[in-house]
Amino acid sequence: MGFRAKFENAEKALTFNDVLLLPGWTTLEPNDANVMTNVTKNIKLNIPLIASPMDTVTEAEMA
Repeated sequence: MGFRAKFENAEKALTFNDVLLLPGWTTLEPNDANVMTNVTKNIKLNIPLIASPMDTVTEAEMA
């Protein structure tokens, strides 16, 4: 499958501009929140953020 076909058939994704977080009350306990992120099919992280692979953002010393 070529790039164009993959692009056209890709699942919808959200960016920061698509989401608005509002303060409010919830019954969810902090320890019950799941912030797991899939980096690849086989690699999962228990943190919701990943540093950019740009040399001006993350350098070797930080790795």
